[in-house]
Amino acid sequence: MAKHGKKFLAASKLIDVNKRYSVDEACSLVGKTAALTKRKFDETVDVAIKLGVDPKHADQMVRGAVVLPNGIGKTVRVAVFAKGEKEREAREAGADVVGAEDLVEKVQGGFMEFDTTIATPDLMGQVGRLGKVLGPRGLMPNPKLGTVTFDIGRAVREAKAGKVEFRVDKAGNIHTPIGKRSFTAEQLAANALALIEAIVRAKPAAAKGTYLRTLSVSSTMSPGVPIDAQQVANLFKKATG
Repeated sequence: MAKHGKKFLAASKLIDVNKRYSVDEACSLVGKTAALTKRKFDETVDVAIKLGVDPKHADQMVRGAVVLPNGIGKTVRVAVFAKGEKEREAREAGADVVGAEDLVEKVQGGFMEFDTTIATPDLMGQVGRLGKVLGPRGLMPNPKLGTVTFDIGRAVREAKAGKVEFRVDKAGNIHTPIGKRSFTAEQLAANALALIEAIVRAKPAAAKGTYLRTLSVSSTMSPGVPIDAQQVANLFKKATG
């Protein structure tokens, strides 16, 4: 069993293990726990969700993307595969790296100085050659996530504004950042609710039983704060249809 330091243990005492908090309460509490485990860097705050799905079945895969209202607190480097007019559109929207065949070759050569990628549909034939490089890193453009599109300007602006992707893992869990320790509790709560709503809307029709099993929020070096999953589910009943 892993041993925790004094700061972590002190932070743990702030959390009632028998209680399930509201999203607002949890985001406020994670700020207090992070203050006790204070580090020299601005810790990332994540939401962890256990879903009632079996990812082994293709019809129960949960994946999507959402633009968080308060961003994620970091500069997102965007690479765009486009040419001609769309290349100009990407640059004007603020893309950090833009190119076509030349960018494909550059990435094949080891260039990875970007956090997300966007491509126009006409270039996906060439971008597809990067599957073994971008795929394992979760960087492959995907039409379901809005990163394969001719609306390049909008896609770049959304990525820069704090668009995050989420995908259920083999164990049925989703871990996604919602901001930084320096965010206010209100900013974290708004981001958390936006993310959870997107995940609720992405519920597969084949998923049966309880969809949101457990939820928690934590900063990088702090203990997780449990969230009342039933209360959150009730908030978004309309979103599930």
